[in-house]
Formats: sequence, structure tokens, C-alpha cells
Amino acid sequence: MDIDCLPLVKTGYFSKLICDYVAADTKLKPLYNRFPNIDGFKGQIEEKGKQFTQSQRSVLFSSLIEQYKGINVSKQTNVNIELLKEKNTFTVVTGHQLNLFTGPLYFLYKIISTINLTKELKKEFPDQNFVPIYWMATEDHDFDEINFFNFKGLKFQWNKEASGAVGHLPTEGLEEVFALYSKTIGDSKNAQVLKELFESAYLKNDTLTDATRFLANEIFKDYGLVIVDGDDVELKKLLVPYMKKDIFEQSAFKKVSETIEEITQISSDYPVQVNPREINYFYLKEGIRERLVESKGKYAVNDTAITFTKEELVSEMENFPERFSPNVIARPLYQEVILPNLCYIGGGGEIAYWLELKASFDAMQVTFPILLVRNSALIITEKQADKLERMNISKSDVFLSQNSLINKKIREISNIDIDFAPQKKLLEEQFKEMYALAEKTDKSFLGAVKAQEVKQKKGLDALEKRLLQAQKRKLKDHVVRMTELQNEIFPNQSLQERQLNFSEFYLAYGEALLPMLFKALEPLSLNFTVITQK
Repeated sequence: MDIDCLPLVKTGYFSKLICDYVAADTKLKPLYNRFPNIDGFKGQIEEKGKQFTQSQRSVLFSSLIEQYKGINVSKQTNVNIELLKEKNTFTVVTGHQLNLFTGPLYFLYKIISTINLTKELKKEFPDQNFVPIYWMATEDHDFDEINFFNFKGLKFQWNKEASGAVGHLPTEGLEEVFALYSKTIGDSKNAQVLKELFESAYLKNDTLTDATRFLANEIFKDYGLVIVDGDDVELKKLLVPYMKKDIFEQSAFKKVSETIEEITQISSDYPVQVNPREINYFYLKEGIRERLVESKGKYAVNDTAITFTKEELVSEMENFPERFSPNVIARPLYQEVILPNLCYIGGGGEIAYWLELKASFDAMQVTFPILLVRNSALIITEKQADKLERMNISKSDVFLSQNSLINKKIREISNIDIDFAPQKKLLEEQFKEMYALAEKTDKSFLGAVKAQEVKQKKGLDALEKRLLQAQKRKLKDHVVRMTELQNEIFPNQSLQERQLNFSEFYLAYGEALLPMLFKALEPLSLNFTVITQK
């Protein structure tokens, strides 16, 4: 196995905001607390250690013990849960939706980045303990985003009517998905493991929350992963004071709105990832998850007949905190209130919206975590690697747009020179003399000279383009092979990790897949990883 690293900016798949963030651009410093490096973690440990109380630890520990009832807990996971009671124990968190059978491959990369970072921090800070956390997005209601996974170019979809929090959904109907998947993957030893994993997770658990917890636990239990479900009455009791500030003082709305304005002033190339609402909570009850809205001092649950006075809403929060579900703006705060957390690991889109939140955390007097862009990776099989080598396509070349890749390679393999740069340079030299002549005789002639230069350069560009197209036709076989290979490596012209399910690679590598990824992914490198099988 060869491991290569590319700067994120060289891949073409990350926003300017994220590329500037990992490059530690000083313009972005007001948007985060500390940079994701060892010095940053040293300060973060000191700050979070002072803020997070033993009382909070006790609530967290008790809730986890309850959540893990009936689960086959590994020795290492059990040790980590126990360690959370200790004042020198901190967490590193990643979060993800309850995608069917993990969904895209990057589900694994998120969690492996998280586990590897805890190992690295333990080496650097041996007197502290570090626990990897997977936060299940059980209260999310976007069923259409999570009800499928892709395998071998096919989409396996769970078709059912769904409303409310997805974690509450019963797993009925997944027998059909399992039957189709079983027929597709064959009967190899690795296929049997995948079938048993799917069946045990989804056909032997009653809800999507239980199924996802089982699945993540089975895949990562030997690595000490601790899984947290925020849909928990005791944990939400800790959130109530912050709910009140959000709902009645609109503190998050004001601060995030100010930060968004600040970001747009830093650069017009930084898109707004999410916009805050005046109230950043949903009401969660009996198959509904709808926004709370305020009008003329009254509070209502959107698209329902449920209403509250202010006093009634306060009473509802205090007596039934589990009925209040944070949205994308408030959920990060909830996480940091209930966990002794140092760092959140997420994809580019997630980190982009976290960068909008620091001022709101400051207003709530909650420590803002270090933000780390998760590891991204491309797995190139031995067969693909052989093809790349035969076509003399480098690891960086393969990330070029398809048109740029083809043009570059056609120029390289042609037996004629298709680069008209020397001719253009000679043309510029000739026109320099004409500009000088115009200056000495008639300056009004300068415009005509310039127009003629532009016209002749365009003519050379057109000739170069026609010659290149002619060579593409002549070398059609090369073009087809390059196109097919790049499409195979980047399905749907997208990153492999966003399209493929882990089971495609488990079929090929079996039990060696996870160790391979753990070895390759270095969370603090802030680079894109290319893993080539040999």
C-alpha cells in the first residue's frame, strides 16, 4: 500500500473557505477558538477542563449507561465510558446522520479520524484521557437523505412513509432491502459477513436508532468508540437554560447573523452555509418535528394546532425537555454543553457552518471547540493503479477536470507540438515594435494595433484548439480509456467517498479494510489522502 497526500486546494473538491481555513489564513482567526494543532489542543484542554463540571460528567455517564443497556459493549468501549467520570478525560466528537448501512464511505473516515486523533492526543498528553464519540443525529427528520445507499452502481432504497425524528422510525420494510442486497453481493466469505451485519443491525432491532447504534458499535467496538444519542431526557435537562436564551432572547439569531455579515465582508467567495432563525428549536412529539415560531408574544408549533404562552412554554421546557429538538444552529451548542469536548471533526460543509457559531457560543459562555476537517481519502485499486501507470497519469493528474486531464495527456503523447505558446510569444514581440512605431507617429493608431493583436491571438487559439481536437480524434482510444478510468475512480464525477458504500471495499479487502484506513488517515495532516493498493 502506498499513501500519498495532496493539499485540499489541489483536489478541486473543497470550497475556498475550507482551503483558507486549513491554510490558517489569518483573516479567519476571529471565527474560531484555536487552530487544530498540538499547541491548540494544549490550550483547549486547559480551558475546557476549567469549564466542564463533575455534575455534568455524572449526568453524561448515567445517560450512557442507560443508552448502552442490552448492547454488547466491548472492553475498550466500557473502559472509555467509565473514564468519562474522571476530570482528566476529554472527548473528540464527530456526528453523522442515520444513513442506511452507513450510507457513503466517508462515514468510516469521520469516525476513523476521530479515533486516530484521540490516539495522537494520548501520546502528546499522557496525563489526560481522550474518548472518541460518534454523535448519532437521531432527531433529524430528513428521511430522503438517509434512506438509501449505493452499491456497484445500484441504489438500495428503503421505501416507506416517514415523518418526525428518523431515530424513532421502526425498521419495518427493510427485509425487502436486505433480500435485494443479499442477491447482489454474492456468497463469498466477505459477502456473508456483510449480510450478517445488515441482518443483525436492521432486522433484529426495532428502531433506526437501535439499528444504527448496533451497526456502528459492531464496526468500531474494538477501537473504544462511544456512541451518544442526544434524544435523551436527562441530557436535555442540561440544555434548558440555553434553550431559554435562544427562544426568549434570540441570542443565537443575533450573534450568528452578525458573524454571517462578517464572513461575507471577509470574502465574497465564502458562501453562507446555514442561516439562523429567531428560534432554533423544533418541537418533537408523536411523529412530528416542527419549528417553534413566535408571533405577538405567543408561541406555536409550525403546521400544527399546538400553541403556548411564554409561561406555558417555560413549563413545557422544564417538565418535558425531551420535546425540544435543536436545529443545525443549536445542536453544536447542545453537544458542547453535555460533553467534555475538545474538538469537532466534520466535512467541509459542516466546518463551514461551525465557523458561523463562535460568537453565539461566547454569548452563551460555552467553550467553542477546535474545528477539524475530517480526513478525505481516495482508494485506488491495484488494477486501477496499473492502468494509471501505463497511461502515465499521476496521482495529482487524476484530480484534474476531465477536459483538462484529456488535453494535458493528449499534448504529452502526441508526436507533434500542440502548444502554440512560442508562436504567441513571437507575435507579442512583433506587436511591441508596432506599438513603439504608433507611439512615435500617431497614438490614435494604438487602438487599431491592439485590436489586431487580439484578433491574431484568437486566431492562434482557434488553430490550437482545432489541432487538439484532431489529435483527440486520432488518439480516440487513449481518450476513451482515460475517460473510463477517471469515471471509475470518481463515480458521477464526484469524490468516491461521497458515492460508494463501504461494503464495496469490504468485499475486496475484508477484515483488512479498517486497519488499512486506520494506518492511512492522519487527522492533523490537513491533507487529502490517496491510498494505492499494490
